[in-house]
Amino acid sequence: MTKRHIYLTSPLKKEGTRALPMIEFSRTARRLDFGDADTLMFTSKQAVSFADEIDPKWKKYPSIAIGPATKKRIESLGGEVIYSPSSFYGKVLAEDIAKFFASRKILYLRPAVISFDSKAHLAAKGITLREQVIYETLCTEYRRDEKPPENSIIVFTSPSTIHCFLKNFDWDESYTAVVIGKATLEHLPQNTDFVISEIPTIDSCIKAAVKLNHTNSY
Repeated sequence: MTKRHIYLTSPLKKEGTRALPMIEFSRTARRLDFGDADTLMFTSKQAVSFADEIDPKWKKYPSIAIGPATKKRIESLGGEVIYSPSSFYGKVLAEDIAKFFASRKILYLRPAVISFDSKAHLAAKGITLREQVIYETLCTEYRRDEKPPENSIIVFTSPSTIHCFLKNFDWDESYTAVVIGKATLEHLPQNTDFVISEIPTIDSCIKAAVKLNHTNSY
C-alpha cells in the first residue's frame, strides 16, 4: 500500500512532512502603545516575537497566552504568563477573560486579521479590550502545478493557512485535512474529510497525520 503525502502549511519545516508554507509574516508597528494597560494578551508566538523586536518592555507586563506555543515563546523570552486557557476556541476564550480578568486593563497585541472578534464579544459583557495590530499575515504564492497530488493529507495550523491554500489551489475531494483546532476547522470547505488534532500544537497535528497515514493508505 502507498503512503499518502503529508503537506505542512505552516512556515516551519518538520520531519516527516513536505513543506508547503502558505503564510509569511510582516511587522506593521514601530512602537507598542501600552497606555494604561496592566496585562497583555497574545494569541500567537509571532505576536510575541514581534513585540520583543519592537519594545522589550512588554516583559514588564503579565500576559495571557493563548496556545501552548504562545506560552512557550513568552516564557522563553523572559515574560510572565498568568493565564493560559485549556481551550482557546474564540467564544470560550472570551468567556474565560470575562470571568477571570474583568478588572484588568488588557492590551491585545494582535495580527491584522483574526478568526474571532474577542473585542466585540467582551464588549457585550461590559469589558473593554484594547487592541493594537502589530503584524500582518501574507499569503505565499504558488504555481498551479505545485498543487499537492490526490489523496494528500494537508495539515492546517491556522485559518490563514486554509485561506491562502484555497487562494492558490482548488480543493480536491480526495484530500484529508488535519486541523489544529475548532477555530481553524470552521474555515475548511464544506464536506471536507478532516481530523482535529488532540492538542493545539503543530507537533500534535503531525502526529495525527502520521497516524492517519498508517491507517488509511491507498
